[in-house]
Amino acid sequence: MLGLIVTIIVIGLIAGALARLVVPGRQDLSILMTMVLGIVGSFVGGFLGYLIFHKDAQNGFLQPSGIIGSFIGAVIVLLIWTRVGKNSRVRS
Repeated sequence: MLGLIVTIIVIGLIAGALARLVVPGRQDLSILMTMVLGIVGSFVGGFLGYLIFHKDAQNGFLQPSGIIGSFIGAVIVLLIWTRVGKNSRVRS
């Protein structure tokens, strides 16, 4: 169980960091928020993969398609985060 949690955190950090590199603009996110971004992106990518291909992770957790799905999901979440965050900021 501990190995699964560590794997989720590491994959989340990698996916979140790659998403931050790809998406243009400044993102004021800490390392912890980058991990959360990647973990949420993993869930989004897994859900979208299930909707499109009707398969889940029954062949194992750590697969190349899962890592790619985590990256794509993290990019989607980051794009939504930056668009919603721009509109909710108070300008002084």
